[in-house]
Amino acid sequence: MAEHELLVVVTTPEGKVYNHRSYSVSADAVDGGITILPHHAPIMLPLKIGALRVKRFLEDSPTDYIAIGGGVMEVRDNVVTIIANVAERARDIDVTRAEHAKDKAEKVLSDTSRSKSDMDRAKIALSKAINRIGVYKHRRK
Repeated sequence: MAEHELLVVVTTPEGKVYNHRSYSVSADAVDGGITILPHHAPIMLPLKIGALRVKRFLEDSPTDYIAIGGGVMEVRDNVVTIIANVAERARDIDVTRAEHAKDKAEKVLSDTSRSKSDMDRAKIALSKAINRIGVYKHRRK
């Protein structure tokens, strides 16, 4: 690996979702947005539901978008490892399913007779669905 690049690896319980060289990776950490560049100091931080944005190490330098449902990012020796319960590349997202999940969560949230735990789960489901729909819009055709 060259001195001016990162290796970005995204893993879920089902296996590796992403593994590419890049110029940078940006994510939504619990404490705010973060962008990692080569030679970043070692760090480990929690991530919230959001989009990873990976600027690929290629001549045309495309940006890959990956929807994650929260997780942990570790940076060490120009390797960025993201461990998430759920992660989907933009090209792999089933937008119809995401829109259905969004509608279902909104329906639960509009029902004021639901329990607090139902409402909390629906808020998380809505956030994940909106994130997946947003990431899907960045897919390369």
